[in-house]
Amino acid sequence: MKILQSSPNPLIQLTKFWQKNYILLRELKYFPKVVVLAFIFSFLASASDGIGIGVILSFLQSLINQNNQISQTGIDWFDIWVLGINETVNNRLYRLSVLIILIIWLRSLFHYLQVLYLGIVRVTLIDRLRKKIFEHFQQLSLNYFSKIRSGELINSITTELNELQMILNWYTSLVVQWISLLVYAFAIIAISWQLSLLALLLLALLSIGLSTLRKRVREVSFAISKANGHFTSVAVEFLSGIFTIHAFATQEYERRRFYKASNDIAIAQTNSLLKSAVVGPLGGGVGTTVIILIILIGITGLNMPVARLLTFLYALMRLIPMVHGINNVATQISQKQGSLININELLRTDNKPYFQNGKVLFTGLKQKLDFVSVGFSYDDTSTVLHKINLEIKKGQMTALVGASGAGKSTLAALIPRFYDPQQGQILIDGVDVREFEINSLRKNIGVVSQDTFIFNASVKDNIAYGTEGANDQQIRQAAELAHAIEFIQELPEGFESLLGDRGVRLSGGQRQRIAIARAILKDPQILILDEATSALDSKSERLIQEALEKLSVNRTVIAIAHRLSTIAKAEQVVVLEQGCIVEQGSYQELIKIEGKLWSYHQLQQTPS
Repeated sequence: MKILQSSPNPLIQLTKFWQKNYILLRELKYFPKVVVLAFIFSFLASASDGIGIGVILSFLQSLINQNNQISQTGIDWFDIWVLGINETVNNRLYRLSVLIILIIWLRSLFHYLQVLYLGIVRVTLIDRLRKKIFEHFQQLSLNYFSKIRSGELINSITTELNELQMILNWYTSLVVQWISLLVYAFAIIAISWQLSLLALLLLALLSIGLSTLRKRVREVSFAISKANGHFTSVAVEFLSGIFTIHAFATQEYERRRFYKASNDIAIAQTNSLLKSAVVGPLGGGVGTTVIILIILIGITGLNMPVARLLTFLYALMRLIPMVHGINNVATQISQKQGSLININELLRTDNKPYFQNGKVLFTGLKQKLDFVSVGFSYDDTSTVLHKINLEIKKGQMTALVGASGAGKSTLAALIPRFYDPQQGQILIDGVDVREFEINSLRKNIGVVSQDTFIFNASVKDNIAYGTEGANDQQIRQAAELAHAIEFIQELPEGFESLLGDRGVRLSGGQRQRIAIARAILKDPQILILDEATSALDSKSERLIQEALEKLSVNRTVIAIAHRLSTIAKAEQVVVLEQGCIVEQGSYQELIKIEGKLWSYHQLQQTPS
């Protein structure tokens, strides 16, 4: 009997099934005992149903025609001592009643264990996939995240994983129903092979007709998954940019974007419903027609005894919903194939840039850091850095100056390996940074960027982030050095105050000082300041500058700043323009030659 969609070539069908469901089948090997137990109890639950059909037939025979001998199994001890074929009619009925009740309770126990272990399989598998996606994200290069919408990734690890759990529910249901279907099919064949052949033929024709519908439903599912991903991305951008939206009064524009994304989901889901909704009514109508034909042919054509015909109908009426259920489940699985394929695509390893970790433990900067003919681009269309040659000595401050887009932040980001150059090398004491074990390197580098991220946690947890084991005194001292102690003490719960999503309860300058305190507490050997004082007023900038000067003692500092006053004491100033170093020397030396740095100096000295 053909229940699931067929393919002209069974091998091709099997290959396609494996490719689509590889991610699910692969994970099952990690908890085989639970999977085996789930299948065993599923089989026992279905087998007990099959045994119950035989007992019901004997019960009906004894009830309807008490003079006839009941059906026997051929196992003498079972027929005599359990079925009671030699007993009186009443004793036989008592025995059969007890046996039916016992089978029902055994079936209930097996069904409970089946549901339990199948549920454990689903929970464990989704948990593994959730963690696998997290580890996958951990291993990807930051360049990957710069090219993809975060909303689409969030949709994958939330909505589509939830839909994957639904697919697993349906697959387990499909397995259970197939086992039960085979048991009931065997039972009706044993009762009457003629009626079974007719019923199976009609049900097979029904399944063939429904397979075309499922194919169309599956094709529509891809549009639903795509629409969901776009909607999540739009929603995340709306919430993340809510202040900008209000500042630019673009609520109407965002409303159009949001409504269109929502409408796209509704249209895709409606198209899917138009095709999937017909499956249930069609299956139900054909199933009822089959039952009526069976009754007519059984009584008028085959002259079947009433007890046998009733038992056959009982088994068939249990079997038809299974066929109907299998077709419905197959349709539902087809609806969600888009999510399954997207998760498979997300976890592919052959089409994404992965971070290649080194093995050498970084023990500290001893002499210098060298950029040797370094070239870098975020994509193949434009080069951000061109043949950068630069020496940064231990314990010195190197300032990077230039217009926006000159490559300053990119150059600094190459040191902790946020990105890797396509050309040249970055050496620390003669060792390529790509050879270092990345965590040992980054634990010795502190970064304070112009885009400060504050976690939705307490002030204390935000300052101590990345520095395990820091005590309250160390955290307080870091806050004092960053001149953050005053506004922290004014918060309702001081250091225990929650800062809200992305630090929404703080001003830009306050967020920046929390980030500086975080870097101070980390006590790094190499300190990268990427516009670290950009969000501060003049008074706060002066205070922070004093703290940073103290922090910079005996440290290697790479400072990026538009305000030249913040880097006047740098031992080395590097001026970048369009990804190239155009000037290099001390601040005073470059001012004297009246080149690029001098022009920036003059521009900032001129009153606005």
